[in-house]
Amino acid sequence: MLQDIQSYNSKLTPEDESICSNLATIIDRGLKQAESKIWHGHPVWFLEGNPIVGYSKQKPGIRLMFWSGADFEEDELNVRAGKFKDASKFYTTETEIKEEEIMRWLQKSEAIQWDYKNIVKRKGVLERLK
Repeated sequence: MLQDIQSYNSKLTPEDESICSNLATIIDRGLKQAESKIWHGHPVWFLEGNPIVGYSKQKPGIRLMFWSGADFEEDELNVRAGKFKDASKFYTTETEIKEEEIMRWLQKSEAIQWDYKNIVKRKGVLERLK
């Protein structure tokens, strides 16, 4: 895990830090070729410069978000209505984390990708990469 991500996690409550550290470990294991960094204030993993997955602290808990998750067809992921293709799940305790489930989503995140990397260049229009 990157030092910047460890630093992000360490600023949280002990329970939230535990959730985030667990998520980061699972993501690192599931997306070995991904680049990770703090992006817009929270940890995000990228494939070829395209954001794939990240997490952040929000009022309902720790939000695990997949940028292209709306197309994963997974009941456990909450899809927002709108022009973006993101989907997420909130965690309030570490016991809610199901590694097998997240690993499945990570596999789908490699196979199903929308081009967020070039969204500004395309004036807000998303194109499917995979």
